[in-house]
Amino acid sequence: MPVIDLSALFLKGLGAAQTAPLGLAVSGGGDSMAMLYLAHQSGLLFQVATVDHGLREGAAAEARMVADVCARLGVLHQTLEWRGWDGQGNIQDTARRARRKLLADWAAQKSLRHIALAHTADDLAEGLLMRLARGAGLDGLAAMQPTWPEAGVAWHRPLLGATRQTLRDYLVASGGVWADDPSNDSDRFERVRVRKALRVLAPLGINASKLAEVSSHLRDARAALDAVTDMASTLFVPHRGTVRFAIAEFAAQPTEIQRRLLQRVLMWISPGDYGPRGGALQRLRLSLVGHQSATLAGCRFVVKNGVVLVFRELKAAGAPVAQNMLWDGRWRIEGPIVDGATIGALTALGLAQIPDWRASGVARAALLSSPALWVGPRLIAAPCADFGEEWSANAYPGPQGLNSCTLSH
Repeated sequence: MPVIDLSALFLKGLGAAQTAPLGLAVSGGGDSMAMLYLAHQSGLLFQVATVDHGLREGAAAEARMVADVCARLGVLHQTLEWRGWDGQGNIQDTARRARRKLLADWAAQKSLRHIALAHTADDLAEGLLMRLARGAGLDGLAAMQPTWPEAGVAWHRPLLGATRQTLRDYLVASGGVWADDPSNDSDRFERVRVRKALRVLAPLGINASKLAEVSSHLRDARAALDAVTDMASTLFVPHRGTVRFAIAEFAAQPTEIQRRLLQRVLMWISPGDYGPRGGALQRLRLSLVGHQSATLAGCRFVVKNGVVLVFRELKAAGAPVAQNMLWDGRWRIEGPIVDGATIGALTALGLAQIPDWRASGVARAALLSSPALWVGPRLIAAPCADFGEEWSANAYPGPQGLNSCTLSH
């Protein structure tokens, strides 16, 4: 693919993010290094972060290589180190989650609201085959969104229309450098085994480009269902981080739309990589239709007089963080910076310091898990309870997030 076309593809994939301060996640591999050179060539305003997981020899050297290239290009660069692997579970999934958190925290510190990742058509194809092997449904097979909100950041994959080989050809033509991760050849990883299987399937016409095209068709089908869910989501009434809806209106929706509506509420109030699936979501749906309260994924669904009130479960709320950080995966408190202040749940201790909290119109149980600004045991602000007029609490995404699908990314 000609360089000019690849540049146009990259900018189109970024959309509005190309005109905003942008963060690039650059590992040093061919895909992300191509993205770095494309961003520089396009004259974008951006900074770069490299995550060193400390899991293999050579990772630190690759981070230094990225730093050296950025220095030559006049681009700000920072290496983010993670040493949290305890030897348990899926190493690739654990590292991915840690990487996202490190990048989101870095973006917050640098006032960057957009981060670009260098996933390609090959990643789409490999992901489709892996999910197919697990018997995934439509949402799983149509995974890997071009853009989505998470942890206070808008994430972008502007290179999904390019193949891995196209990016390496661009690097060679541009005189760019990159490093190859030796773990990409290890059969102990599922993605590597799938990558090799694709080479066997290629003579049948089943290649990365074709599977990426199939994935695109599936995303179109999912988009159609999302559009119906958008219309149905008008039954939601958001209020200071909580959501209300009438059971009768909810029960009138088709079963699949009910499921998607619940996913949206869950992912808005309790953000995560993936929402609940299968049996747990079905049990929640049946409980609500049967006018029974329930709890799922850190969210409480309280039923009273035919209305459901949904809010964050206090015991599931996030640990306190510094005032300038995103709390509980979605809240920021904006206002004057206070030395030593942290953001955490309001709890009963804070509520006791607000004599007129009932005037807020928010249920007591919901206020307990709402965001509050603290200095030690002293409450500074609790915006959802109208305490501390100099500060405001903003959920990310805002209430409009209930009208956009976050089922998978």
